[in-house]
Amino acid sequence: MRITNRVHRSPAAPADRATRSVRGLVLACAAAAAVLTGCSMEEATCGGGEYPVLTIGGTGAACVPHGEEPPEGYTRYPEGKVPEHVGDKWDTYWRTHTVDEHGKIVEVPGGG
Repeated sequence: MRITNRVHRSPAAPADRATRSVRGLVLACAAAAAVLTGCSMEEATCGGGEYPVLTIGGTGAACVPHGEEPPEGYTRYPEGKVPEHVGDKWDTYWRTHTVDEHGKIVEVPGGG
C-alpha cells in the first residue's frame, strides 16, 4: 500500500490573500492621508481659485474666479459672512437673507 501526503491548495488562495493585504494597505494609507492633510468631508461652496457671490435681491449664488469682479446682478458677500461649506452657518443664513441694491442686508420675503 502506498501512502502519499499531498496537500492540494487552490491556486487562487495566495492571490486572494495578497489582494486583501494590498486593499487594506491602500485604505489605511488613504485614511492616514486624510487625517494628516486635514481633509474634510464637507463640500466646499466654491472650487479652488474661486470665491462665492450672491445675487442682489435674491438668494441665488455663483462662484467667480479670483481676480474677476462679480457679474452684473451679483455682489460679494459682506466681509465675515461668507459661506465656506454647503450647510455651514452662513450658507444657511443666506437662504433667508440677501443684499439689496444699496448693499443693505435684508430678509427675503417668504423666507427664501
